[in-house]
Amino acid sequence: MYKNRADNGLNNVCGFKVKTLRKAMPNAPSQKKFAEMLQREGLDLDKNAVQKIECGKRFVTDIELKVIAKVLNVTYSELLDD
Repeated sequence: MYKNRADNGLNNVCGFKVKTLRKAMPNAPSQKKFAEMLQREGLDLDKNAVQKIECGKRFVTDIELKVIAKVLNVTYSELLDD
């Protein structure tokens, strides 16, 4: 059977990690500041999109995941692994 959601019903598996790693960054940027950091890297996400990613309500594309990992200074697998 085709699955497009995580086992817990969320739309992504990286949201909690993104939130945790964002808050662990120097100066713990807000969701708005984090969105601005992503925008500087060419990813067009706003604060609302970041909030939806972090709470699992929004799907994350591979292109987005690549930029998010770069800004957080982690690997893709760190965002995807439990």
